Amino acid sequence: MPMDAVTAVRTGARDLSWWAKDYAYAVRAQVRAAWGRAVDEDLREGSGRPLVLLPGIYETWRFLEPLARALHERGHPVHAVAELGDNRRPIAESAGRVAALLSSRDLHDVVLVAHSKGGLIGKHLMAFDPEGARVRAMVAVATPFGGSRYSRLMPTPSLRAFASGDATMRALAAAADANARIVSVYGPFDPHIPEGSELAGARNVELASGGHFRVLADPRVIAEVVRVAE
Repeated sequence: MPMDAVTAVRTGARDLSWWAKDYAYAVRAQVRAAWGRAVDEDLREGSGRPLVLLPGIYETWRFLEPLARALHERGHPVHAVAELGDNRRPIAESAGRVAALLSSRDLHDVVLVAHSKGGLIGKHLMAFDPEGARVRAMVAVATPFGGSRYSRLMPTPSLRAFASGDATMRALAAAADANARIVSVYGPFDPHIPEGSELAGARNVELASGGHFRVLADPRVIAEVVRVAE
């Protein structure tokens, strides 16, 4: 077998393994989230720079709970936006809900910690909302900044909204000034975002392993949040 073919087979097997582990992680996270959505108010305590969680679509804040608790243990107050629910609303509307939370709690110099769609919500806030001035930076994990070609095949409007031709996605792509305050973290393979999550002008961090969900557990994610926040 030619070396190119061998490499392709090995890469395919590697990606398939990552994919299986990715969905196993996602199932466990959703089961954990199903046990309750009430926000743990103790997470809001701390003397460090405030962090705000922005989960992905069909995810509540509890999908990010292990990450939130690890960061809280370092002294950071962690705020969950319960008003996002399971995050199916349009990006602009969701960004408005995050802005309202920042204003109502009078949060300043905030670091957003986002997963997938949450990164689009965060960028919309930073680029288009006056309350975006309260945000210091955002660490976005596995975010489809350039859209996903798979979105056109999806059965619901909330998933089709990630198409690169969508009006909101085009506006976000054009808002390049916000990119300098973004750290985009991603794996070498993402089954949901074949285009990848690299963002021009941002700090781009490629992890050693792939996936869309399981990458949230990579220690490098915490390290990048700590680097920005501390």
